[in-house]
Amino acid sequence: MPRAADTPRAADDTRAAGGTERWKERGVALRVGVYVFATHLFAGFIWILFYVGEHAKK
Repeated sequence: MPRAADTPRAADDTRAAGGTERWKERGVALRVGVYVFATHLFAGFIWILFYVGEHAKK
């Protein structure tokens, strides 16, 4: 008697439910990369605001 995990239907259900752990790990890594990039972009913008404000003619 085949187990439920050995049937092709179970494999399709796994893909439809979010995939394998490797796919989830790639998703988390991508999300972390986007967050790090966006945070640095925002920090750079704030740094530019301080720089321009410091050198503004008063």
